[in-house]
Amino acid sequence: MEKWECTVCGYIYDPVVGDPSTGVGTDTTFEDLPEGWTCPDCGAGKEMFEII
Repeated sequence: MEKWECTVCGYIYDPVVGDPSTGVGTDTTFEDLPEGWTCPDCGAGKEMFEII
């Protein structure tokens, strides 16, 4: 699975880990993140992320 980086603050979304701080489980692809999900560090929207 691909990792995604927030271009605002550098947070890395790793699908293997998910985002426990917002209830996103492990093995959740970036495309399958819930509508309205934002960066847990800075609040940027999904459109501010790039594949790394």
